[in-house]
Amino acid sequence: MFKTVIEPFRIKVVEQIRMTTPEQRTALLAQAGYNTFSLRSEDVMIDLLTDSGTGAMSAEQWAGIMRGDESYAGSPSFYRFQDSIRQVMGFEHVIPTHQGRAAERILFGVTCAECDVVPNNSHFDTTRANIEYRGATALDLPCAELADMSSDYPFKGNMDVEALRTAFATYGADRIPLVMLTVTNNSGGGQPVSMANAREVAAVCREFGKPLYLDACRIAENAYLIKQREPGYAEKSVREIVREMCDLAEGCTMSAKKDAIVNMGGFLATRDSELARQERVLLILTEGFPTYGGLSGRDLEALAIGMQEGVDEDYLNYRITSTHYVGRHLRENGVPLLWPTGGHAIYLDAKRFAAHIPPQRLPGVSIANALYHAGGVRACEIGTLMFGHPDPATGEETVAARELVRLAIPRRTYTQSHMDYVIEVVLKVWEERASLPGYRIVEQAHYLRHFSARLEPIGQSPTA
Repeated sequence: MFKTVIEPFRIKVVEQIRMTTPEQRTALLAQAGYNTFSLRSEDVMIDLLTDSGTGAMSAEQWAGIMRGDESYAGSPSFYRFQDSIRQVMGFEHVIPTHQGRAAERILFGVTCAECDVVPNNSHFDTTRANIEYRGATALDLPCAELADMSSDYPFKGNMDVEALRTAFATYGADRIPLVMLTVTNNSGGGQPVSMANAREVAAVCREFGKPLYLDACRIAENAYLIKQREPGYAEKSVREIVREMCDLAEGCTMSAKKDAIVNMGGFLATRDSELARQERVLLILTEGFPTYGGLSGRDLEALAIGMQEGVDEDYLNYRITSTHYVGRHLRENGVPLLWPTGGHAIYLDAKRFAAHIPPQRLPGVSIANALYHAGGVRACEIGTLMFGHPDPATGEETVAARELVRLAIPRRTYTQSHMDYVIEVVLKVWEERASLPGYRIVEQAHYLRHFSARLEPIGQSPTA
């Protein structure tokens, strides 16, 4: 067996990267209000802001796009989309949406009321916002092992099952309309959830008569990591593992822009016929007719094909190996990060990386800006800017549980040399970490403030 794991694809079309200088990037950061979300993508050399919708579609997907049928109702493209999801996941009712957050909005719009509580291993930003918009509480119940960033524990994405039982005892089952499990656990560092943990969570849900829903946007990567790390699964296929996890749940939401490798699209799936009827009513009001749901026929075709390609084990081996390669090299050079690596991203531990910057001064933002200035690499803060908020009584910033910087790797987009370059850029910022400044927020929105906030450095320049 050879040591090198090659990309299991050939490059057919290329897109030029515009090279920029540190001096140019100094001005561009200031214009963007020191928020990497506000940078123009053409000014970014390696874009690791998100893996959502940024992957490269295959020749088969592009061929499927040409077959897309744009009939308003009853398009054959919808039925191919529906059949593909049923085949992989087994859910009877499949409701297309333009992306995952639309599926979340519909699910919580039908199931959640004011003062409800929705437990999760860790809610991601849009999930949390859609729950809170309903006046409900998004409750995070990560496992205790996640607190140790450096240990080798293989399933730090797990839910704390005893904490889930405590939540039912504290709030009462009447206030908990459903339980969610995010696979992989994105806010928890892209860490996988074990099948054993999913079974335990499902058992608690059955005990209290509440449905379990999966946030399944990275379920194929989660399944591959189960195959690698969980006893009893080495000989099972990724398809079998995905189906086994789905069989534990009543339904799922999915941003197909991740593991289905499309640029746009998502869906909501359930086994509950009555719930599906209510969800389709809301879908028609806000997204579109149930057989297109805000997507074109060509989007539905690409998604149907991507669902099959996303569980291909040669592709997943390359992807997981590439992510681990970056994480291993950074760790060997002393860079603090969440270990072991997950599937879609490297998560730098900003608390240890920039230990001189307190959480209220946004160390993750500082590191993300420094990565862009040093090498044109765009990353995403997952910390106090994303999940903190001003205390209504005191105005003091409530800090996040973890301060992370996510380097999310798009699917089938960058090569080995791109990843080597990313390693070099991170190491340069690590070497110069003592000069990183803190940041303050000068403008923010009430919901999802990290998307549009404007900031300014405190003390040293971010380019020092």
